[in-house]
Amino acid sequence: MGKITFYEDRGFQGRHYECSSDHSNLQPYFSRCNSVRVDSGCWMLYEQPNFAGCQYFLRRGDYPDYQQWMGLSDSVRSCRLIPHAGSHRIRLYEREDYRGQMVEFTEDCPSLQDRFHFTEIYSLNVLEGSWVLYELPNYRGRQYLLRPGEYRRYHDWGAVNARVGSLRRVMDFY
Repeated sequence: MGKITFYEDRGFQGRHYECSSDHSNLQPYFSRCNSVRVDSGCWMLYEQPNFAGCQYFLRRGDYPDYQQWMGLSDSVRSCRLIPHAGSHRIRLYEREDYRGQMVEFTEDCPSLQDRFHFTEIYSLNVLEGSWVLYELPNYRGRQYLLRPGEYRRYHDWGAVNARVGSLRRVMDFY
């Protein structure tokens, strides 16, 4: 179980809303989000309703302004609680539909370029656990939540291009 609190103003001030599950539309509860407190669980925040738009991964901690979670604006319109998983396994492919060279990961990877020698991933298969893909090395840039399942093309995980720089397992340390 998770708990997250959204605040309209920076520094945990102003109108706030407490949440403990997925929400596809947070607009009725607050108009803007400038700070967040994650009491438990790992969460993905979305700039648009229905889990769309830019994504931001947050784990337990205080985020006194949206720049602390690498937000591009004060817009948070939906959120998803990421379930806890004991093990993690993901396969990345250099071409669509699981073709070409494949590499499997069970641990975080700060630089796919160093490890896989590619900067573009066209398909992947999440076998266990949830992962966050980052567009740039060292866990920077656009973020994408990957839950167990098949992703035949980069559009399937919501990306605008196939560029992948790093990936990290979603783990919550209570």
